[in-house]
Amino acid sequence: MTSPLTTPADPSSVVRWTPRLWGTLLVLCAAMFLDALDVSMVGVALPSIGADLGLSTSTLQWIVSGYILGYGGLLLLGGRAADLLGRRQVFLVALGVFAVASLLGGLVDSGPLLIASRFIKGLSAAFTAPAGLSIITTTFPEGPLRNRALSIYTTCAATGFSMGLVLSGLLTEASWRLTMLLPAPIALIALAAGLKLLPRSAREKDHNGYDIPGAVLGTASMLLLVFTVVQAPESGWASARTLLSFLAVAVLLTVFVLVERRSPGPLVRLGVLRSGTQIRAQLGAMAFFGSYVGFQFLVTLYMQSLLGWSALHTALAFLPAGALVAVSSTKVGSIVDRFGTQRLIPAGFALMVVGYALFLGVDLNPGYAAAILPSMLLIGAACALVFPSLNIQATNGVDDHEQGMVSGLLNTSVQVGGAIFLAVVTAVVTAGAPENATPQAVLDSYRPGLVVVTAIAAAGLLITLTGLRTPRRPQRSVVVVKSTVQEAERVTVRD
Repeated sequence: MTSPLTTPADPSSVVRWTPRLWGTLLVLCAAMFLDALDVSMVGVALPSIGADLGLSTSTLQWIVSGYILGYGGLLLLGGRAADLLGRRQVFLVALGVFAVASLLGGLVDSGPLLIASRFIKGLSAAFTAPAGLSIITTTFPEGPLRNRALSIYTTCAATGFSMGLVLSGLLTEASWRLTMLLPAPIALIALAAGLKLLPRSAREKDHNGYDIPGAVLGTASMLLLVFTVVQAPESGWASARTLLSFLAVAVLLTVFVLVERRSPGPLVRLGVLRSGTQIRAQLGAMAFFGSYVGFQFLVTLYMQSLLGWSALHTALAFLPAGALVAVSSTKVGSIVDRFGTQRLIPAGFALMVVGYALFLGVDLNPGYAAAILPSMLLIGAACALVFPSLNIQATNGVDDHEQGMVSGLLNTSVQVGGAIFLAVVTAVVTAGAPENATPQAVLDSYRPGLVVVTAIAAAGLLITLTGLRTPRRPQRSVVVVKSTVQEAERVTVRD
């Protein structure tokens, strides 16, 4: 449906958001907030979980890795399922599963059951994340309106990640089970609101059947890739097990590509990846999240193991970066409108490189304001620019019936990049671990890892700088948005 539109004398965009449209966005933001919250909350609680359930260090690792395995392994399938089965339906069912798994995770009394609940939560997040992003990109028209919505949406992820660190430090003081149970009521509230607010989406009708072989191969290859990367530091990167696993991944991916090229309704339409803009967005997402996860891992070890800071003290040290992202959320959309993603993404990566490089100079007696805070603020500013811009760049110019697929690809790049580069950073630090573990020797062993983190961000900068060679075509839009019981109506008029 469309609405009559009168173009005003002012050529700038005119946008009216109804309360229902705001409600739709808030439901989607709540799910993204929970995904990020769940990832960051668990790390601080691991020592308490291990002591209470009697778990070894290797078993504790799988409480984190189980979530990553389910999330990263099924994102491609989750994104395409949203296109084929209906975005609203997939999102709500997966959100309900997430709530139940959160409840179970807080009540179990054994390590294997806890790991199983974490895997199920990751699996459900693999469906809510691409479905939620594709609901936004199909509800909000491309241009200033979508840019604003995506900047708010991605800000919720960064805010959830930052708040998760602080909340976990507080809740773990009472019981680690509270960190597992907290997402359950939030997810149930979001589910109830989503049933009333989310616009109904029709299933894709002309999809040429379901790509069952592609779904099996794509899921198997991603699961095996994430599993291999997670296990490599423990098994050894040059071990026969690791090398054979990587070989199996290569074989599965090769067969997957062959199947997708011949399938009439592929899980991933490979033609999407012929776009330089799309390739830069996917590689940029890998470098962005991979470098940040590696940085957070090393800095957490530095603050708690070497400086003796508490979990809460460490979380508060990271808080300025998250606070900066949250404060800037309402402004990022207009900045993207003015400068374009092809300029903002390299600018954000440049800030990241400087922030990481500055942290290389820390010692065993740092002054927070002089030695740590500048890096946190630069990295926070970088996250505020890069993450929303990557989401906008990846989804712009993509047909509605493929938005779920592209959203799944982008989230896969984020998760796989995080898993791979964290494993690389861990391997570098482990290889340089000193025999004489004095505090200074341990700090010196962390520096090569920080150099790798900086190099990953620099690689992201170089990759995204190639986008500046593509001329940006100016576009002005006038958008009127209405909301009905069924869906958000929109009309776009372009010069």
